[in-house]
This record gives sequence, C-alpha cells and structure tokens, in this order.
Amino acid sequence: MTGAAGGPFVGAAGGRELTLDDVVDLRAYEREREAFRRRIIELKRHRRVAVGPLVSFVFENRDTVRFQVQEMVRAERMISDEQVLGELRAYNPLIPAPGELSATLLVELTSEAELRGWLPRLVGIERAAYLRIGAVVVHCEVEETHAEQLTREDVTAAVHYVRFRLDDDRVASFGPGPVSLGIDLAGYAYEVPLGDEVRAELMRDLLP
Repeated sequence: MTGAAGGPFVGAAGGRELTLDDVVDLRAYEREREAFRRRIIELKRHRRVAVGPLVSFVFENRDTVRFQVQEMVRAERMISDEQVLGELRAYNPLIPAPGELSATLLVELTSEAELRGWLPRLVGIERAAYLRIGAVVVHCEVEETHAEQLTREDVTAAVHYVRFRLDDDRVASFGPGPVSLGIDLAGYAYEVPLGDEVRAELMRDLLP
C-alpha cells in the first residue's frame, strides 16, 4: 500500500473512488492519524445533522470514507493489497457522485433497553428519509449491498446507508435553499432545516 492523505478528488462517484494508492500503510497512517482524525471531526461538524431525538445523518465524502477505510485497516492490521481492496469495494459506494448526497443514517441509542424498545418500531426507517428542496421532495435510495446485510422484517439496524439523487434543477436550488431533511415514518416523523454552513458544505458533493 502506498499513497498520501486523501484530499478533494474526482470518482465511484464520477472519478472520486478511492484506490490502493490512497490508503497508506500502517506505520505511515500512525504518523498522520491524529491530524487526520482532527480534520475529519471538524469536517463532520457541518456534515452531521440530527433529525429528531434518536437519528443523525452523517453526509459522507471521499475524506470521511477514506478515514473509515484507514481505521478498518488499522483495527484489523491489514497488510495485503487484497485485504484492502475488499474494504475499498465495501466503502467506495458510499462516496457520492456529482448530483448525489450519500449519508450514513445512525440510530443513536445508548442502552440495551432502548435498543430493544426502539429498533422494532423503526423498521423501514432507511426508506423513510427525504430532502425537501423548496416545494419538491426528494426521497432517499438505499445502498442495496449494505441493505441486504442490515435489513430485517422485525427489527431495524442501528446503521444504514442512504443516497439522495438530485437533478440539475434541484442542485441549483440546493445552495440558496430552503432545504430541510426529514424522516416520515409512523411513530418517528421529524423534519429539520439545513443551515447555510451545512448546505455550503454539501454543495461541494453535488457539484462536479
């Protein structure tokens, strides 16, 4: 494995996908990890949106996905290209192409009792998210590869991966707003506006 820290790039996503050259080896990553981690924390300040009391969306980009891959490589002590390629195949689909927003949907429950009580009630939540751009509603799409592993009929998972595809008119309307992010599910229906800083950050994903 070779490569440098990931920066803005162009692939899976319209040329934005990560390759082996973007994943540094374990020793090199330890040297850059703390600075990279701080940068991702700061980046996510404008990419994390709470919708209601239990759910947050983290909008992914190339840097956030590279961080996930590097952390998996570190945790599993991966040293072969084949191992890393497996992680890239799993995570590259989370990188949005131009005209798309890709998000990790997190059901944030902290106790076993909350998990048992809420996860059966939130079945289908991964298909209930939407963006409201002006008067137009854009429903999410589920990342099918992950959905096959995460979805059950009687209980939902605490993590899902969703995508919003916007046409040119919706992209043009996104920056000036208004834009809100919502969930429309029986027993969990909330909608929150996206602030100026969040919209400005997400426009970086939407534009080529």
